[in-house]
Amino acid sequence: MEAKVLVIGGAGYIGSHTCKFLAEKGYQVIVYDNLSTGHREFVQWGDFEFGDVLDVENLRSVFDKYKPGGVIHFAAKSIVKNSMEHPGEYFWNNVVGTLNILEAMRDFSVKNIVVSGSCAVYGNPEVGIITEDVSKKPVNTYGESKLFVEKMLHAFKEAYKIESVCLRYFNAAGCDPELKIGEWHEPETHIIPKILMSLDKKESSFRVYGDDYSTADGTCIRDYIHVCDLAQAHILALQYLEKGNSSDIFNLGSGVGFSVYEIINNIEEVTGIKVPYSIGKRRLGDPPCLVANAEKASSILKWKPQNNIQQILFTAWAWQKKLNSIIN
Repeated sequence: MEAKVLVIGGAGYIGSHTCKFLAEKGYQVIVYDNLSTGHREFVQWGDFEFGDVLDVENLRSVFDKYKPGGVIHFAAKSIVKNSMEHPGEYFWNNVVGTLNILEAMRDFSVKNIVVSGSCAVYGNPEVGIITEDVSKKPVNTYGESKLFVEKMLHAFKEAYKIESVCLRYFNAAGCDPELKIGEWHEPETHIIPKILMSLDKKESSFRVYGDDYSTADGTCIRDYIHVCDLAQAHILALQYLEKGNSSDIFNLGSGVGFSVYEIINNIEEVTGIKVPYSIGKRRLGDPPCLVANAEKASSILKWKPQNNIQQILFTAWAWQKKLNSIIN
């Protein structure tokens, strides 16, 4: 009998890629999504249930209908700038929404959950490479909401024996090499697709937000990880819990940082097109450098990223060209 997994937010970018890998591993997938940022076209693996994490009655009806053996939770608002402007929305959706999921799990005796966390919980770390035990001092509301979710996971483990794995992502990028799904946000806020959109005139010149940071070239440094590598990590995390292991938290990143200017240069190499860009002011809540130490995930989950920055950019560019044909 196939194990049933409820993927909340499974019509979104990382969620849909994870559903693809779950199906390939033989899991029965149930996608629960309100399609606010996800796409119905991305639900190609498993059943689909339309719904919101804030709709308690509907959420509980899905637990009752399918009786899943585990949950993977992606449903969160995640735009840093918006989180600073509308903090209530972020605490309500990310914190209360997760609380609703955990209470449904408690009441329907579902004991395992994998949660999408974020490197935003670290804030402005004083170290160059970030391990899981670095102090958590978020500098934006999004990071604060994710840190509170981690505290709830711990509380529900202590009270109800619900085991969890929280995966602190760094920067997801790239897409399915088969181009069945990819990165599709409206509006788009992530750096790589925004740059690619500027190349085909879907967006005006790319804006570099700040070139006066304390980095080698003055622009922010981030750790980019291929979305397929992230998806694989979710499968490994779920299997880790299924084997009876205890709750834990893992960084997911490549361990290599690229500045904004370095990403621009790499995109020019991959596409053969000069990137048009301008310099703007810093954005509120943007740390200068975030790079992962993912040795713990490697040691315990046996996870290692398989795609480098060139593979990330190659698949992202291929998807961008396909997305243009979908939208137009």
